[in-house]
Amino acid sequence: MIEFLSNANWLSPQIDFLLFLQNMRTSHFNMLNDLFLSVTIIGEFWLPTVICAIVYWCIDFKSGIYLLSLSSYNMFFAQLFKMIACVYRPWVLSDKILPVKKALALAIGYSFPSGHSAEASAFLGGLAFLLRKKLVVSILLILLVFMVGFSRMWLGVHTPQDVIVGLLIGFSLVFVLNSVVEWAEKDKNRYLYIMGITDAAIIVALSYICYFNSYPMDYVNGELLVNPVKSIQTSIVCYGYIAGIMNGMFLCRRFFPFNPNDVGLKTKVIRGVVGSIFVIILFQHGIKTFFSCNCDFKIVFAIPFLSGLFITAIYPMIFEKIRKH
Repeated sequence: MIEFLSNANWLSPQIDFLLFLQNMRTSHFNMLNDLFLSVTIIGEFWLPTVICAIVYWCIDFKSGIYLLSLSSYNMFFAQLFKMIACVYRPWVLSDKILPVKKALALAIGYSFPSGHSAEASAFLGGLAFLLRKKLVVSILLILLVFMVGFSRMWLGVHTPQDVIVGLLIGFSLVFVLNSVVEWAEKDKNRYLYIMGITDAAIIVALSYICYFNSYPMDYVNGELLVNPVKSIQTSIVCYGYIAGIMNGMFLCRRFFPFNPNDVGLKTKVIRGVVGSIFVIILFQHGIKTFFSCNCDFKIVFAIPFLSGLFITAIYPMIFEKIRKH
């Protein structure tokens, strides 16, 4: 699979397509860069998490579980595939590719598949599925998904194969996880089974990434093209956060379920605003720090884990205590 993804005959038309977009970008449509830089933010995992958490805390518990599961499992598979495939970014595959500089800040590590495309298709696809009775809204959400995917190619940070597979991951989970949540809602104990399977999958994935996978060690001017140690640390942060989100959510649903409709609009707004501020601060100043630190494995895993646990279990426990008193 890896050889196929990196095969020159397979990549050549994709590079040609990126060069076509690059020529359009630099010669006629440079003004669209800012538009696509804004669109691509939708695929960053902090924004979907904020919106999914608001649904979970303030609107509908079941829909919140569905959307948070989509965002988390999508991240699980996208990161795992990145670490298995180890495909380099387009500008490494061809020195003719000149990506938009402002897009490089989050275009780190390996390229395949596109995490932004996967996140957008999971999150917006999930919203479109929940709002499927409102056909116009659903269509607009799906169009926005494809705009996010296109933006990654327009900005020169992903190839078509990266984007297509990212979209497939997200859209596949939209339908699979809806069935899983419906199944679990029939018996709350089933959430414990799902939690056990999720934890086992995280342990297996992290073990493979950290101890059993081999990574390319290609140097340019004395520096690694992609430092596998940093990529492994990124994976640990991601999986720690996923474990916190999913364990907290399933435990909350099983042992202390809450109903957002038990409170009025004013309380919902306060609950959503306070929680959102925390999540934004957490992502901007907390978790991001661990993507570049050299801390002990346990710390790199534990802090994101506790952060995810706070969003789905600890914070709901706090506002439920406040409500009851």
